[in-house]
Amino acid sequence: MGITLNLVLAAFGGGAFGAALGALPAFIFCGFAVMAGEALALATGGGAITGSIGFGTLFGPHIAFAGGAAATAYAGQKGKLDDGANILAPLYGINENWDILMVGGIFGILGLVINQFFASIGTPTDTIALTVAISALIHRLAFSKTGIFGTYDPDKSDSRWKPPAEIAWLPWQMNFSQLLALGLSVGLVSGYITIVTGSKFIMFGITAASLIILETKGKGPVTHHIAFPAAAAAIATGSVIWGGIFGILGAFIGEFFARLFYDWGDTHIDPPACTIAVLITTAMLFLGFTF
Repeated sequence: MGITLNLVLAAFGGGAFGAALGALPAFIFCGFAVMAGEALALATGGGAITGSIGFGTLFGPHIAFAGGAAATAYAGQKGKLDDGANILAPLYGINENWDILMVGGIFGILGLVINQFFASIGTPTDTIALTVAISALIHRLAFSKTGIFGTYDPDKSDSRWKPPAEIAWLPWQMNFSQLLALGLSVGLVSGYITIVTGSKFIMFGITAASLIILETKGKGPVTHHIAFPAAAAAIATGSVIWGGIFGILGAFIGEFFARLFYDWGDTHIDPPACTIAVLITTAMLFLGFTF
């Protein structure tokens, strides 16, 4: 599908709406939309909710989440938000917020254009995840004071690769044992559910929607970057074991990207998006996964 005026206008609206909701709440809605779309597709063999709503201009992560994350970074730079990486915060509650919503809308359009470009040239990856990562790098360059990789503070740690809990992405999900257990368990069940349903996206939807626990409780598992690569590996091979392997890889690669980009920065570069882009490329090139 080419880029039309209607798509551009819708992407602007989706990015601004994502900013109003907040980046993470918008992504949670993406999860629920994907769950509904996949359930409808499994029940009836049809339906376009997944593609047109979950991954489209309303809640597509490259538009709504990326627009919300960029608007959050902008609000942080302007002093309208204490933390430019706080993607849990709905931005519509900020007074004089019209410019924040405009930034969200602009990055919504940017997400549409970047994703359409990568999709049009047949890039062997999840182009939405890749677009989220690239959009985040752009908004960090535009709105951050710390640079692409953040600013390491030797007073807080003796290594940038060992961040203290107070700046870590997910301090309850960063140690070897935590990552191994979560990656293996989510990877195995995601692989199995994907094989028995035949749905490549159902576990992505479920795990994205489960972030409502993090949003409302302030702490919870983040697993969509574990579940989706596991689903891709399992359905490509017919093996739950490959689901477990890719689940473990997803957990550890996600933490790697957190330490590389997120922990020492002041804006949100999304570790799950970076992880999904890497592992879906791997699954496509080496396991034969296709969308």
